[in-house]
Amino acid sequence: MADLWWVYSKPTPADGRELWTLFLQCSCITAVIGGLFYNWMFASLEYSWHLSIAVSISFSLLLLLTLFLVHPARCVFSMIMPTLGTKQGRKLLLSTCVMIAVVNITPNIMSNIKTVLQIIKCICKNSSDSLLNSTALLQTASREFGDAIQETIHSSTIYKPMNGRFQFSLLQNTSSIYQQMDLAGEKIRRDFLSVEVLVKDSVRVGNRLVAGFSMFYLCFESTWYLKNYLTNLCFDNFYITKKLERLAVERKAAHLLVDSSKNLIRPTGLKLSREEVMLCLVQAMLLSVALMLMLVVVAMDHFAFSVADTALRKAAQFSVVPVTLHIKYKAKIWILPFFLGLPSEEIPLQDFEKNYHHHLIFSSAQCRISPPMPPNPSVLLVVGLLFCILYSTVFLETYASRLCRKIAASFFQSWEEKRVLYLYRKLSRRQKK
Repeated sequence: MADLWWVYSKPTPADGRELWTLFLQCSCITAVIGGLFYNWMFASLEYSWHLSIAVSISFSLLLLLTLFLVHPARCVFSMIMPTLGTKQGRKLLLSTCVMIAVVNITPNIMSNIKTVLQIIKCICKNSSDSLLNSTALLQTASREFGDAIQETIHSSTIYKPMNGRFQFSLLQNTSSIYQQMDLAGEKIRRDFLSVEVLVKDSVRVGNRLVAGFSMFYLCFESTWYLKNYLTNLCFDNFYITKKLERLAVERKAAHLLVDSSKNLIRPTGLKLSREEVMLCLVQAMLLSVALMLMLVVVAMDHFAFSVADTALRKAAQFSVVPVTLHIKYKAKIWILPFFLGLPSEEIPLQDFEKNYHHHLIFSSAQCRISPPMPPNPSVLLVVGLLFCILYSTVFLETYASRLCRKIAASFFQSWEEKRVLYLYRKLSRRQKK
């Protein structure tokens, strides 16, 4: 591995063997990166497969030529890998989490809301049907009751009142009601569909913009680091490296490193400075805000499923409400005597007593209701793992920066010796003062 890295980090290959080794290394790297780039564009950013293939192949060929021919480009590309563990890599992972949530959780919430609306529509339709059918019951009762009154009138020869039939109007034009209900349901469905499409498109476009900006900034940050490393001797130069220790031993000034141990850090050690610790805490707080927003979306998914499942079970438990119309009618004639002292006579004419039964139905098995969609546990697992990686990158960012410095030092060893000599002289001047 050391020999392969030596060939990879050299400015120019020494012979044909090193040239072919470098070409094979660059080819393997570009093949892996091209495959990951295609999967990222097609699965995460949701580009079409033919566009993803064309862009990934073009990117791989361009990357192969750049890595094989340009030595500083290999250094910049090598520093991009640890830079993924910094805030730019967190932005990419966070955008992936958002895309996963939008693609998988948001449609689930919309589907459960549609289920609740379908249940409400079913209850409204069945209850309206029952109420409209109850008017037919009233019409039957009024007709039979009116016939009974007419018989009473015809049987009476003394007094004949006006026509005693009830006039009851039955609402028979139910198609207009059903049409209005269908139009209202279709409008609600279109509104929800348009909102769902708008949210998906907005998040997809935003995710692509964030991903493109993050990739550009990754390259820019690595290039900026290499530029400062090669032009500024003070930049990121406070590490006790092996070259610095060897230089101090050669000049018999090993005590300089002991006296400056509070200000210098070993690049392979786990010690963090106070500034690095505060920066990690701030980044962790910002990441916690994003985690809280993601948890709100997940809670909405569970709440929508709970409401839809409860509404479906309660609607199935709705009992049929019996309605009974009881009509009791008794007609009599009292004959008053013409002479005082004679008893009065009561003559029954007509007795009518009948019960009419009807049932109010609020739910029916004929309603087309889609079942509630439970939250997908695999999505929650993936989002949880990504956030664990995000929190780990908060504390690994400092070590990623140290790895970038080590990569730059291995690519430009002569310049690293100048930086070590500059740091040694700086420590010597500080001790003399």
